[in-house]
Amino acid sequence: MSASALPDELWRRILEIGIEFYNFNYKDLCCLSITCRRLNRLSSDDSLWSSLFSADFPQYPIKQHRSSSSVSNKSLYKIRYEKVREQKVLAHRRAVLRIQSEINEHSRRIRETELRSAEEKEKMKSTVAEFLNLHKIREASVALNVWQPEVVRGKQKQIVEQCNVPVNNRIHAIEMELKLCKQQVEGFEKALRVEKRRMQAAKEKLASVEYHPLRDFNLAVTPIAEQAMRKRLRTSSKETRS
Repeated sequence: MSASALPDELWRRILEIGIEFYNFNYKDLCCLSITCRRLNRLSSDDSLWSSLFSADFPQYPIKQHRSSSSVSNKSLYKIRYEKVREQKVLAHRRAVLRIQSEINEHSRRIRETELRSAEEKEKMKSTVAEFLNLHKIREASVALNVWQPEVVRGKQKQIVEQCNVPVNNRIHAIEMELKLCKQQVEGFEKALRVEKRRMQAAKEKLASVEYHPLRDFNLAVTPIAEQAMRKRLRTSSKETRS
């Protein structure tokens, strides 16, 4: 038996099964409608488009959109689709801008942390230089108590006289300052790693945000969740009919 010999009721049931169990969508029906006159007529059936409308736009009852009995469900679907598409485009733009804002904020924090880390490292570098100089002064001070050639002794005495602060006290303070600098640098390095991971995650999130006319970007609904929702709606609809 050829396909053209199948009765309309059987073709209509095939389309219903496609929508209920095989995720036929509006694109599939539109593609079928251009294959031949018969499928053009059958794919425009109000019951098919009513099922699609309820599955894709459950928050908008189709009865509230029907202002006239002459308006087909396919036309109602098109009107609602265009409105929802506009809303989704705007929501997608807001989602992208939100993520881009996050990336910019992470970038700003990274630059700020890198600057503070560089300043702390420079401070630690000069502190280390002072620490080494104080050690030389203390060594020179100790060396003055033992016999030294006069030339060497004169240089050591000059080094000691140039220092106008108590060496041991200052060395202790420098050691504490170096310890604090090291902790600060380690904290900045840890903060940098965290911010870089967060920025990378935000970039990956931005790359994954692709526009889809039936995706809610405010709720971050995934395609898998959308399919599950449509399956639940079709099951409840089938139970209601039975």
